[in-house]
Amino acid sequence: MRRFGRTLATAALTVAVVGGTAGWASGDSQRAVTGPPPGTAAWRADTVSGRSLPDPASASPQDVARFFAGRYDAERRELVRRHPLVVGNLDGAPVPLRYEANRLAVLATGEARFASLASPGRQILAFDPRGRGQVVEVFGDLPRAAHVSVVVPGSDSDATTYDAKRAPDTGPAGMARSLRAAAGEDTAVVAWAGYTTPVGVGLDAASGRLAEAGADRLARFTAGLDAIGAPDPVLFCHSYGSVVGGLAAGRTDASDIVVFGSPGMRADTAAGLHTRARVWAARGPSDWIADVPNVEFAGIGHGADPTSAAFGARKVPAGDVHGHTGYLAPGTRSLAAFAAIAKGEVR
Repeated sequence: MRRFGRTLATAALTVAVVGGTAGWASGDSQRAVTGPPPGTAAWRADTVSGRSLPDPASASPQDVARFFAGRYDAERRELVRRHPLVVGNLDGAPVPLRYEANRLAVLATGEARFASLASPGRQILAFDPRGRGQVVEVFGDLPRAAHVSVVVPGSDSDATTYDAKRAPDTGPAGMARSLRAAAGEDTAVVAWAGYTTPVGVGLDAASGRLAEAGADRLARFTAGLDAIGAPDPVLFCHSYGSVVGGLAAGRTDASDIVVFGSPGMRADTAAGLHTRARVWAARGPSDWIADVPNVEFAGIGHGADPTSAAFGARKVPAGDVHGHTGYLAPGTRSLAAFAAIAKGEVR
């Protein structure tokens, strides 16, 4: 009975914290963008050489890869021209086709908030303009990379803010660029703002609702990497992104899952993630995430602290990290460790 009372007290504290009464910022409730991309109905009504096109809602990335492998180059390009939003978001489709399709899809929106994504040289692997927008960008040569890493960001990441001007080496694009620079030319790093994230640190950030929808998308994305023959990825999951990574862990072929600034992974232990990936965790001494109660009760909170000894993750040195977003700052021990993990140099 006494243990139950402590659980209730901790849960009450969690609700108070995430509701803003303990000094956190409140956040607006978000509706997760899920399902196939806009334009799917027109895509399904179309054919190529008399053959039906793969259903984005049900075809596996392997199915998609086989479909495109059997098409002539002219047929592929015609599909890009007619259905850029669909081709650009089809996991398993050839990477260069997706880059071109997403450039066209961004331009077709006519929206200034997305315009920079169509700039020359950008490699946009996925783009969905619905809601706040979702975007996935590649840094490096994904088809030829010896190593692939995926950065899974936390709150306030979307197609318009993920590469906004902010402190260097923060935000999805900034973290991806920093990791790529540290890991080297044979590593491709993907900034994956491919799910609806919480806004601020309110009840959305304290619940698993958006993370569950994001985990489905992340699992399919990693299956898409496998379908095109990419190496097993390393997932680098920051803040709320580590909740997404935890829920997706058992459904990916990741070699390693690295969480930093994590409020929890919706598991009591690393073994409870049901993954063959090695699990790593880092938390800096001034990261405010340490003040978040590590509890999960009635859908609120994300469970055990991944940096605790009881959780069983491998520790990443982070003693020189400043704040909640400084883990990939040049010169930090955490960035050096991240780069070694990304390159498979740590056994």
